[in-house]
Amino acid sequence: MLVNLKTILADAQEKRYGVGFFNAVNAEMARAVIETAEELRSPVMIGTAEVLLPVTPLPVVADYLIPMAREAHVPVCVHYDHGLTFTKCIEALRLGFTSVMYDCSTAPYAKNAQQVADLVGICHGMNVSVEGELGHVGDNEGAGKLLRPSDFYTDPDAAEDYVCRTGIDALAVAVGNAHGDYRFPPKLDFDRIEAITQKTGIPLVLHGGSGLSDDDFRVAVSKSIAKINIFTDLDKAGKRGILKGLERGAQTVTGLIPFEIEAMKEVVAEKLKLFGSVNRC
Repeated sequence: MLVNLKTILADAQEKRYGVGFFNAVNAEMARAVIETAEELRSPVMIGTAEVLLPVTPLPVVADYLIPMAREAHVPVCVHYDHGLTFTKCIEALRLGFTSVMYDCSTAPYAKNAQQVADLVGICHGMNVSVEGELGHVGDNEGAGKLLRPSDFYTDPDAAEDYVCRTGIDALAVAVGNAHGDYRFPPKLDFDRIEAITQKTGIPLVLHGGSGLSDDDFRVAVSKSIAKINIFTDLDKAGKRGILKGLERGAQTVTGLIPFEIEAMKEVVAEKLKLFGSVNRC
């Protein structure tokens, strides 16, 4: 059942559980996510991000994700994550994505708010939800690494104003989280999460979920984090499955696919149980 972000997160926010969002750059990843969600009777979000488009172009992703979501026996939101350009966000709308994150977090505050508000006006007319980001979630390494991440944490008062200006349906927050592998255990600012929740009243999103501890997730969800992004853990699981298939003597790509899907399903199941979304459908 294809739904938008607002629909899928409303129940999560009310009942204090988290919904997993998983990037799926091929059909095997998509199968692992949706099949597991169906088996566990869990709502789920699935999609891709602009940084991943060189791997799999947006129209190709839409071709397999949209039909799979429509045919699923649980609510599935197809989400375009970290859209960096207005053009690509509009392309995602035209292709049938039901949720878009327009990431203007590196722009000055006023420009961030105005650009996101402009997209919200278009998306809401199409029953598509919008996620924004205030503060900035950097990477754990590479060009996106922040030297002083705390300088970019989300300010609760600014978040309240930002939500009012933009009309977004969910807010991605910077509270000590980062994308990719954590070299050292992160320390999430749970008091900040709680303060942002009290100021804004909308579902909050935690990016950079791969690598956080189980306790981090449990406390974050209890503080009203309603959407949690996972990719690195899923990506690595697929590789483990392929290596296992090779060890077991698989000789072809088709022979490796079952191993790949099985390994990724284990990760998805682990996360859905941890987030508390099992049997919520």
